[in-house]
Amino acid sequence: MKLIRFGEAGKEKPGIQDKSGINLDCSSFGEDWNETFFSTSGLTRLEEWLSVNQANLKEVPLNARIGSPIARPSKIICIGLNYRKHAEEAGMAVPEVPIIFMKATSSLCGPFDPIYIPRSSVQTDWEVELAVVIGKRAKYVSVENAYDYIAGYCLHNDVSERDFQLRHGGQWVKGKSADHFAPLGPILATKSEIPNPHNLRLWLKLNGKILQDSNTSDLIFDIPTIVSHLSQYMTLLPGDVISTGTPAGVGMGLKPQPQYLEHGDIVELGIESLGISRQVAMNDPEA
Repeated sequence: MKLIRFGEAGKEKPGIQDKSGINLDCSSFGEDWNETFFSTSGLTRLEEWLSVNQANLKEVPLNARIGSPIARPSKIICIGLNYRKHAEEAGMAVPEVPIIFMKATSSLCGPFDPIYIPRSSVQTDWEVELAVVIGKRAKYVSVENAYDYIAGYCLHNDVSERDFQLRHGGQWVKGKSADHFAPLGPILATKSEIPNPHNLRLWLKLNGKILQDSNTSDLIFDIPTIVSHLSQYMTLLPGDVISTGTPAGVGMGLKPQPQYLEHGDIVELGIESLGISRQVAMNDPEA
């Protein structure tokens, strides 16, 4: 299945995308795609419900806003420097264990919402990433059993403010958590849709120019390793998002001169089988 959510920000309704790419309204199912849904065998129940009701579902209006495919999760956890060439362009050593940081869940937004450039920002950057969504409570999970805890996968832009992240002291989270710094979606594809998440092309364009173009086969730490590793330190809850890292081609690493987002820039990104998203950068309207 491919899950979507649509409608006004903060009032999204649940839906699915069918095999022909048409978005269907699942409001009559009576649940949002959130922690409770995933923790109560929601995907199985939804599949059974669709087998009876899908033919009667209404299409989502073509002009409807597409939101994050899951409601706000308890955690957005990210893995840093998880592609070898990205570590090299950042001038950092290839990590021996996964580098873990968090994004505030308030940074979550839809895949076509604008990127807000924060007040005082001078280095707002882009990062196309494969995100993993947890399907059931995970604690002390083995590598061998890690896939049992995964609901599916999403496209994620781990927007980052490098000056905040690296030169304002403290931890990376402060450069990762501004409003609209986590465009997620457009879909959540369940595991059955993505039999091999370690062989997916991922790419990003800035104003029509390809800057990131790689494959998840280049991950330093694979998905079972990441899920298992995280579960040794914290309980992963249903609906939690794990963003697995970005390949080379971020603005900070461009040669001969780094490049960062400016008001009006257009960012387009995609992952094979997980769709395409598009964000226009704009100065934060609250700045």
